[in-house]
Amino acid sequence: MANYVLGIDQSTQGTKALLFGEDGKLLERCDLPHRQIVNERGWVEHDLNEIYANTIQVVKNLVEKAGIHKSELRAVGISNQRETGACWNRETGEPVYNAIVWQCARGAAICERIEGEGAAQMIKERTGIPLSPYFTAAKLAWIFENVDGVKELAQEGKIACGTIDSYLVNRLTRGERFQTDYSNASRTQLFNIHTLAWDPEILEIFGIPASCMAKVTDSDGDYGTTDFDGFLDDPIPIRGVLGDSHGALFGQGCLEKGMVKATYGTGSSIMMNIGETPVSTDLGVVTSLAWSMGGKVNYVLEGNINYTGAVITWLKDDLKLISSAGETEALARQAAPRDQTYLVPAFSGLGAPYWDSKATAVICGMTRTTGQEEVVRAALDCIAHQITDIVEMMGEASGIPIGELRVDGGPTRNGYLMQFQSDMLGIPVSIPESEELSGIGAAYAAGFSAGIFDKEVFYRLGRKSYAPQMEPEKKDEIRKGWKNAVRLVMRK
Repeated sequence: MANYVLGIDQSTQGTKALLFGEDGKLLERCDLPHRQIVNERGWVEHDLNEIYANTIQVVKNLVEKAGIHKSELRAVGISNQRETGACWNRETGEPVYNAIVWQCARGAAICERIEGEGAAQMIKERTGIPLSPYFTAAKLAWIFENVDGVKELAQEGKIACGTIDSYLVNRLTRGERFQTDYSNASRTQLFNIHTLAWDPEILEIFGIPASCMAKVTDSDGDYGTTDFDGFLDDPIPIRGVLGDSHGALFGQGCLEKGMVKATYGTGSSIMMNIGETPVSTDLGVVTSLAWSMGGKVNYVLEGNINYTGAVITWLKDDLKLISSAGETEALARQAAPRDQTYLVPAFSGLGAPYWDSKATAVICGMTRTTGQEEVVRAALDCIAHQITDIVEMMGEASGIPIGELRVDGGPTRNGYLMQFQSDMLGIPVSIPESEELSGIGAAYAAGFSAGIFDKEVFYRLGRKSYAPQMEPEKKDEIRKGWKNAVRLVMRK
């Protein structure tokens, strides 16, 4: 009998199931998409029942596709889309409302009201993150204020609310466990990262009863057992839970202070492990918890970018300059070396480290000879520039030298982009052979906790590395041009 570990990555677009052998190698994957429910106001929701049904189905599909016996599954780890808010009936497991997705800003008025009451600075100091509708708290507050019957059910002890991981754990264990991990808790804006507990005063400010919140558990802790709605003959333990970006940090093996990873997705999350002591900074990056493993907490600095891979989608779907993302590398290499076109993709404001919601996008520096190749190159360059901005800020905020950037996500297949990223940072960029880092991290946490994996799994991940090649003077000139372009769009 083999010993397999299952990873479930519940992301914004869909749900993946990943199968790992005893050596930690990813053997097979299956995924199912779910609906993106968007109304005329731009509000974004997900159907929680659909997500749960897909979670069960994707596990069944994986076992069938891999050709293994389901009795060989030994443990499961879960990674999930962060900040998305869920609220459901504790007794029935039925949602009282759709999940409100992290992209949805409907809680803006709630945050403005709280800021007007003078609580914003206190919330940032205790949670490590600025008051914003981006985080879970304002989304849950919106449900309590706008969905009939929720407050009354909460008073009767019948409401559970939190992030997607806590919903899945509760449903997968048939209501026996209501738990979340430290990484997800730290992104709700309701968790005090210094006391390592839900903050009673902040909960009260948002109007959320403490009784509705999950028990916070080590990321490699005991989350009960599941048989995936009767699919397995014998239940297996859930032994790893991590928010997706934290899972990627762990899966990348960034276990030591000063190690940094960047995930290139629709947007990007850049994270730096800063060890067991939080760093307070006003330099445009936020402080969260990386995880708690074996009772020991690690903190991170994090910066989030709205448009990285989405810039490539914009080139394809809106400008019609390319027909697929795969064309961008060759076009960028064909661009005129002396062209100085810059794209600042502030389509919905600028995220970290500038945090200017009123900024608007711009293409600048064009000449009569600027064409398709130069614009495509500027689009790729802006991805690397934005990540460089955050990594440099993290180094300044932490005082820790950064020797390498570990990266993951679809755009890392672009050799031009990865070389340019290394050149702009002046440090090596390292890419693992697998792209499923969020699910890998959660599965590794579960595998370690269940005694199936050893730490050697991190060294079995094949890697490709890019080292800086550009002359420092040229790099400085390019970076100066980028910063001038950013200044053009700032409205603050």
